[in-house]
Amino acid sequence: MSKMATREAYGRALAEYGADERIVVFDADLSGSTNTARFKAVYPERHFNMGIAEGNMVACAAGMATTGKIAFVSSFAMFASERACEQIRNSVCYSKLNVKICATHAGLTVGEDGASHQCLEDLAIMRSIPNIKVVCPADAATAKMAIKAAIETDGPFYIRLGRLAVESVYGEYGDEVPYELGKALQIRDGKDLTIIATGYMVKEAVEAAAALEAEGISARVLDMHTIKPIDSEAIIAAVRDTGLIVTAEEHNIIGGLGSAVAEVVCEEAPCKVVRYGMRDHFGRSGTPDALLEHYHLTTADLVAKCKEALASK
Repeated sequence: MSKMATREAYGRALAEYGADERIVVFDADLSGSTNTARFKAVYPERHFNMGIAEGNMVACAAGMATTGKIAFVSSFAMFASERACEQIRNSVCYSKLNVKICATHAGLTVGEDGASHQCLEDLAIMRSIPNIKVVCPADAATAKMAIKAAIETDGPFYIRLGRLAVESVYGEYGDEVPYELGKALQIRDGKDLTIIATGYMVKEAVEAAAALEAEGISARVLDMHTIKPIDSEAIIAAVRDTGLIVTAEEHNIIGGLGSAVAEVVCEEAPCKVVRYGMRDHFGRSGTPDALLEHYHLTTADLVAKCKEALASK
């Protein structure tokens, strides 16, 4: 199968669904990188380049949403979630407006742009704001499904997208996926432990589970594409059936998927949770593969982490 970045899938989906005249798109002078240029090429009258003014962009999108529009807002995750955080909180979420923040270039795999652009805090920030749904698709197929769900679901969204072209987990862009907002996708069943992953790390989790199976270890794999609202039922079932959770994310382990899963486990079904991701570090400049290796976010590292967790289960 071919590779495709989730940001590219986002751009394609916008253009595909853009016949809906309620959809308007805002960008902060990055439409080529965020892929909203695809929408602009077909519907230029509904695409607005707001310049390098992310807060103003979100505020304008909120205003447009009050008129019945579905407003999509795009920039790099670093700028969307942090420069425009106050407008997302006060202008969008406080009033529950129909604005979809689609943030590209998230995580460590931004690569050579370095720490200033490798947003590793966005899931933590966004999920702490009331009234917003937080989504992190694993591949092009589920990125398209996430955009479709955002159009069909009223209210604020934060959708985390990547720069790097990634291997498919579910099929090519446009393939049908049994996707439901707020419901984890179980990719593999297992009885010894459960790996709960999101975004780029879903692929690594699938490969790690296959490697563990070769050593006689049975690992369930859940794609937690929706961080908020999180699928508590799937987490509790994983605790009941396997008794050990390892979370995997391309994000700081503080406040992200690992924290969200641990909150459910602590309140509903206590068991050991091992959080696997960036351990409270900034990134650095390098190729995505070199960075993933340097920060121990490879398949082999995840396998080792799972075996270590099992040893102390």
